[in-house]
Amino acid sequence: MSDERDTDAEQGDDTAAATRPSGKRGTRRVRGSASSDAADSGAVATLDRPARAKSASRKAAKDKAARRNPFAALLEFLKQVVSELRKVIWPNRKQMVTYTTVVLVFVVFMVAFIYGIDVAFISGVDWLFG
Repeated sequence: MSDERDTDAEQGDDTAAATRPSGKRGTRRVRGSASSDAADSGAVATLDRPARAKSASRKAAKDKAARRNPFAALLEFLKQVVSELRKVIWPNRKQMVTYTTVVLVFVVFMVAFIYGIDVAFISGVDWLFG
């Protein structure tokens, strides 16, 4: 991977391959002549956007969200809910019947188990305190 970056820098290209945390590489334009220095030293090159611009835009987005009409915010929330519900993989009828049966059998088993423990404790307390 670093060999590719070195060859890009030797060719005089203003782009350097930036490695993402996922391991994928993306090509981004870097500032000035730092691309060849960064590629040779193996350091990460500085991108065009400074960190201050990111924080300023986030703050502006927060301020805008705070001033927004509550009905517009509710409408946007509902749109996002519908969008997320479209992404859900809904079970078909056979899966639903299977899942429901498994849940009901488990609930019946747990009710019987707790009932049995309860009866055992009652009889133990009756025997102990007479």
